[in-house]
Parts: sequence; structure tokens; C-alpha cells
Amino acid sequence: MLEDAFVLHDHEALAQLFEPEAMLHPAGWPDPARGRAEIERLMDDLWDHQLRYVADPRTVLQLRGTALIISRSAINVVRRTPDGTWRYAIVHLTR
Repeated sequence: MLEDAFVLHDHEALAQLFEPEAMLHPAGWPDPARGRAEIERLMDDLWDHQLRYVADPRTVLQLRGTALIISRSAINVVRRTPDGTWRYAIVHLTR
């Protein structure tokens, strides 16, 4: 889902994928974006710089409602909401 929103430059879809107080930190950027509004602004910068994200999960470790997802291009923490939806809490883009 994050890959789709990233490729399509879809702000609305992107906002729904993150917890309200989530954090996004691309490698090489000085500060992480915190909260959906900052994440949307940072995504605009990433899109302007032609940064790409491809979901490529290598390891998924889940304990109850929290999961750590490790891929070649990112390390993510996602949490399950009461309605069963998974939302990103932390995204660290490593490339």
C-alpha cells in the first residue's frame, strides 16, 4: 500500500496509511517528519527529488498488534488499530 501511494503521489492514500503521530525519516535527511501533515510535506520533497520506494519485505516480526518489517529499502514499525487496520508508526527509508 505504501508503495502504491508513493508511486502514484497520492496524498490522501498516504495519509490513511500512517498513524496521526507517525514518524518518517529518509536516510540522508537531517530530521524526521512527525505527524501526517509533516509527512505529506516531506513526501512532496521526496517526490520532487525523484526518490523511489519499492516494498520488498525480507523479514516480518509480529507480536500481537505490532510488527517490524525489514526490507532492502526500509525499516518499518506498523501497528494494528482497533478496527484491524495496520498503520505505519515509524518508517525509516534506508536508501
